[in-house]
Amino acid sequence: MPEFRCNKCGAQVHFEAGDRFVKCSYCGTQLFIDKSGASFFYIMPFLVDRTNSQGIFRRWAAGSRMAKDLDKRANIVEHKQAYFPVYLFRRDVSGKEVVRVEPAKSTTLPGLHALKVPAGDLKVFDQAYQVDSGTEMINPDIDMGAYLPGLEGQPLEQALVYFPIWSILYEFDGKKYEAVIDGSSGEVHPGDYPARSSAPYFLIAAAAFGIFFVEGLIGLVLGIDHPAIWVLVVILGLITLPLVTLAAYGTVRRY
Repeated sequence: MPEFRCNKCGAQVHFEAGDRFVKCSYCGTQLFIDKSGASFFYIMPFLVDRTNSQGIFRRWAAGSRMAKDLDKRANIVEHKQAYFPVYLFRRDVSGKEVVRVEPAKSTTLPGLHALKVPAGDLKVFDQAYQVDSGTEMINPDIDMGAYLPGLEGQPLEQALVYFPIWSILYEFDGKKYEAVIDGSSGEVHPGDYPARSSAPYFLIAAAAFGIFFVEGLIGLVLGIDHPAIWVLVVILGLITLPLVTLAAYGTVRRY
């Protein structure tokens, strides 16, 4: 638990991550915790375990935009649990509190430039906090000062936050891809991924349009003086519609 000295009596005062005011237990003085200039260290606990992260990945891989059978055929090559460092800036911009999160580590992993840090999930990161064994602690390599010139408003708080992630490296059709799963919310940040081809769907749509256009044109040109032609066109349309539907269904199942 972090601490500082009471500015009245000099006693040690302890506080929690979300505290803005605290009372000195020795002299009873009410103290304001100024986090605007100091850099605090926080950590977010893992709320998604390894098994659940695999399930989240498989459900994401079964989505309609993904390559067919990606959820079944994707081979997970590497599945790492890690804490990724980000800087948390709370600023007062025209009377409104604005929170900005920036990576503290240069990385090519997907989604790590758009992380969201819920205030209620923050824990003070000190020697009393126990990190799960086998969890990688990624060290920052970007200085906090690099972001300060571009921030608006007045500082309220600035901190280094260790953010929980599951990093998944998987292989599909001979090519490797990466995905990151938010270890707190379960959100998937896929980056590049094997997508389902849209060409067969466009082909079916174009073929259906062409068939119905020709049938309609026949009815329009020949059916003016021959009502029986219109009846024939309607019958052809009733036959064509289920055939197009079956073709579309087969395309979905195949691709």
